[in-house]
Amino acid sequence: MPPTFSIASIDAQRVEEALARIGPKWTTWTAMTLAQGKGPMRIHDVAAQLPFVSEQFVGKRLATMHADGLVIREDDRRRAPYRLSALGTSLAPVLRTVSDWSRTHLTQEPMAEAERVEDALRRLHLRHPTGVIQALDSANGQMRFVHIAEAAGLDNGLARQRLLRLQADGLVARTGSRHGDPYVLTDAGQALGAIYASVEHWSQPFALRGGTAAPLPAAAATRTHASIPLGAGADSARTAAALRRSAAASNVIFSHAPQPEPRVPAAVTAQSAPGRGR
Repeated sequence: MPPTFSIASIDAQRVEEALARIGPKWTTWTAMTLAQGKGPMRIHDVAAQLPFVSEQFVGKRLATMHADGLVIREDDRRRAPYRLSALGTSLAPVLRTVSDWSRTHLTQEPMAEAERVEDALRRLHLRHPTGVIQALDSANGQMRFVHIAEAAGLDNGLARQRLLRLQADGLVARTGSRHGDPYVLTDAGQALGAIYASVEHWSQPFALRGGTAAPLPAAAATRTHASIPLGAGADSARTAAALRRSAAASNVIFSHAPQPEPRVPAAVTAQSAPGRGR
């Protein structure tokens, strides 16, 4: 039997602070791109592997990851390359846990590993949902809205927003359609203990002082439908659809040699990043 992890015992604030670092869109894609590289990579080189994202956005995402300690720069020059820090490299087991949870409880549809992880983290990295999950877990069954809000320390409006989002994400369900019917955790919600425990362990203070081991190669996020025209913006529906149809579905993260990326037509690159110089 798989090990059980107590949701009630985790530090919700620590977990949410850690998830805020690794949950934003394209963070996992960027980390895996750096991990599969043979050495430090410049912004332009990272963006070339992510043709659905503009070079300017990749630069902003790398700057945020640098501030959060996930990547480091070789020096202070403007165009200095980036590489994963020891903290960023140590994310591998966390991302594998998230991927395993997604494959078991969300979808078994083939997709790129980074996409699977980011889809799962999107459901978890907002503020305050962890308290709601903990409240429902501690009830060992059904729980009414007013008691959830009280246990999570949220006002009614915010508690209602979080419950609606958790329902939409498949982590919480309502036992009926009438006003006042209680809520319960779904199987996916009950299985979050392993993710919370992994994230909390990763975020321990000693992790911030991690070793200096070089990052290991990651499985590539190969896309086989790169010729699909894209609308403007990284979050467009076309972008999401193209990524979801990816045939790459590696079962590991930060461990296998990368697969070759398909050549991206110039027309696609121009539409996804109009201002990018080649």
